[in-house]
Amino acid sequence: MVKHQGFTLWFTGLSGAGKSTISGMLEQRLRAAGAKVEVLDGDVVRTHLSKGLGFGKEDRDENVRRIGFVCELLSRHGVISIAAAISPYRAIREELRARIPNFVEVYVECPIEVLAERDVKGLYKKALVGEIPHFTGVSDPYEPPLAPEVTVNSSKETPEQSVELIWATLERLGLVSFDRSALSHQ
Repeated sequence: MVKHQGFTLWFTGLSGAGKSTISGMLEQRLRAAGAKVEVLDGDVVRTHLSKGLGFGKEDRDENVRRIGFVCELLSRHGVISIAAAISPYRAIREELRARIPNFVEVYVECPIEVLAERDVKGLYKKALVGEIPHFTGVSDPYEPPLAPEVTVNSSKETPEQSVELIWATLERLGLVSFDRSALSHQ
């Protein structure tokens, strides 16, 4: 069993970088260890919590603030909240960091060329030729974190390797620890 306190694990990176995949795998590992955890995936949040918001800067900022508000509430009550959202603007992520205790930023890095190759919907190719306006990383800015607690690179690592790097960071920060007392009684 894992011992933990409430904290927020904030995944940021371009569309298709692997935020949802990696955060889902980490969620499964945490749940299997007995942790209380909730995932707020950017696509799901846009459908429910942020329905009606567009993709201009103000609406993107509002979307990220809403996700952050829910993460803050969950973390305050001892839940591990995992946000997987592009969250393109550094200032808003820093605003959340200042507001949410135990905020851990995970930058899921991946070059645009790799993302375009992976993209089964062809969104990057369309955005690169100007067919999709306001596409983060192409026609809209993406500001990578300056000092994330952990950076994973989905073009060089498997999702499993990324999960291991994140887990090691959480242990190093003292946010999760393995309860070894049960082992000594066997």
